Amino acid sequence: MSKSAWKRSRHLGFSTLETGDELKKRPYGPGQHGQDRKRKSSEYGLQLLEKQKLRSLYGVSERQFRRLFLIAKKDPNVTGLAFFRILESRLDNLVYRMGFARTRAGARQLVAHGHILVNGKKVDIPSYLCKVGDVISLKEDSPLKCVKEALESKPASVGFVKTDADKFEGTFLREPERNELAQEISESQIIEYYNRKL
Repeated sequence: MSKSAWKRSRHLGFSTLETGDELKKRPYGPGQHGQDRKRKSSEYGLQLLEKQKLRSLYGVSERQFRRLFLIAKKDPNVTGLAFFRILESRLDNLVYRMGFARTRAGARQLVAHGHILVNGKKVDIPSYLCKVGDVISLKEDSPLKCVKEALESKPASVGFVKTDADKFEGTFLREPERNELAQEISESQIIEYYNRKL
């Protein structure tokens, strides 16, 4: 985990690793005046903060984030849940959820470097949106040391994916429910933020 990522978590007051490790020693903002700095209390400031938290959690660019939000708005489901589900269906996120990498950034690298197959075909686009039932696996010539170490660390599993560590393979079983996702984020604030912008 890079120092800048730790700083980002402290600035947001939110663990983008979902472990809380970044905030254990210093649960306040980075820099000389981190402990004295007061958070923006305006409605817009709170909405912006929630958007930054979610965007940093998934490691998505602003342009991609906005595009996915527009897709979620057209979904018949509640926009907030639909948005979360789209973010969770990204290939880099599912590689992370299946335990093949310790961080989403690490998962992104695995995908971008061509080590990941979806239903037996190489996909090297981290933002690729998977469908329920898709089987994600490691290329046969790619049982990388970092993947083995990640799996051996017994990452916390989620109910919507199933991993076969021996085969270096996982299945996207179903769409996640809201209670299986980051509870510290208020998606209603993010919806308000984009409703003001769009």
